[in-house]
Amino acid sequence: MSRAAGGCAARLHLDKDSRMPTVAPLDLDGYCLFAGFLGETPVFALADGTVHRLDNGHQSDQVHDGLTCAVVSLDEKALITGGEDGLIKRTDGAGASEEIGSVGRKWVTTLAAGPQGAVAWAAGKQAFVRLADGTVKDFTEERSVEGLAFAPKGLRLATARYNGGTLFWVMTAGKPIDLEWKGAHTAVMYSPDGKFLVTTMQENALHGWRLDDMKHMRMSGYPAKVKSWSWSAKGKWLATSGAPAAIVWPFQGKDGPMGKAPLELGTRGDQMVTAVACHPEEDIVAIGYSDGMVMAVRFADSKEVLLRRGGKGPISSMAWDREGYRVVFGSEEGDCGVIDIRG
Repeated sequence: MSRAAGGCAARLHLDKDSRMPTVAPLDLDGYCLFAGFLGETPVFALADGTVHRLDNGHQSDQVHDGLTCAVVSLDEKALITGGEDGLIKRTDGAGASEEIGSVGRKWVTTLAAGPQGAVAWAAGKQAFVRLADGTVKDFTEERSVEGLAFAPKGLRLATARYNGGTLFWVMTAGKPIDLEWKGAHTAVMYSPDGKFLVTTMQENALHGWRLDDMKHMRMSGYPAKVKSWSWSAKGKWLATSGAPAAIVWPFQGKDGPMGKAPLELGTRGDQMVTAVACHPEEDIVAIGYSDGMVMAVRFADSKEVLLRRGGKGPISSMAWDREGYRVVFGSEEGDCGVIDIRG
C-alpha cells in the first residue's frame, strides 16, 4: 500500500491511536466556484473573479470581472479560468495571470484542460481549442455548448448540448460524431480509459454512451440534479452528487453500469450531497453536504470518517492533493479550507 493510501486507511479505521483530521479554515466573502491544488498549493476561485492561494500565507488576485468556470491544467501548474468579462486566463502557482483567449462580450460558459497543453472553452454555440503553440481552432454546434471534455489520449473533444453531444477531432478533418439523446445535457466527461462518455442532464439523471458501439446508458432516480462527479483512481467507479448519499456507479465491466445497482455511500436522511471527490489512489470518496459537512467513505465496506463538521453553506467544490493526505474545500457562502487527514 502506498504512503498516501496507508495514511488515509489509518484514519478510516479510526483506531484509538489515530488523531482526528485537522481543518485549516479560510473564510472568504462569496461563492466558491472552484477549490483545488496547484501542485502543493491550495487554490480557491470565487464567483467575484478573485483567485485565492494558501502559499506562505493567504494571497489573492483579481483575475476576472466575474468568474464563470475554472479548471486545473493536467500538469497541475496552472489554473485556467473563464469569466463574465469574456476572457480566458491562465494563472500560475505564483499568482501571475496571462490572457490566453477571448470571446468578446459573451460569457465563457465552460472550460476543459486537455493533453499536450491544450485548453478548450465555449461561449454560445461555439467551442474553441487553444493548442500549446497558441493556435486556436473553433467548432460550431447547432445549440449552445454547455459542457466540454478531452479524451484521455489524443486531441478528441466532446461537447454537451441540447439533445446530446458531439465528438470532434481537433487535429484532423475527420467528420464529427453526433451523440443523440433527447433533453438538455449540461456537462460531459470521458471515463479514464476512454471507453465511455457520460453527461449530466437538466433533468435529475446521467446519460452515457459506450463509445465502441454507441450503446446508451441511462442512470436515473436522483432526487436532485447532479452537479458534482468524480472518477475513482482506476476509473472503476463514478461518484456523483444529487441525493442524500453519494451515488457511485460501477464501471468495471464492458457494459459499465448497465443492469447494475450503484453504491450509496455516506447516507444522511436530512442533508443532500452537493460535492464529491475521489481519492487519487484508493477507492475512497470525500463527500460534501448541503450543511457544509465533509465525510470520507471507503467503497469496500462503507466505513465512514468525519472530516469536517457543518459550516455556513453547502460544499460547492472539493479536491484531494496528489499525495492523498489533504482535501481542499469551498462552499457557496465562502467558508473554505484545507483538511489534513493526518491530524
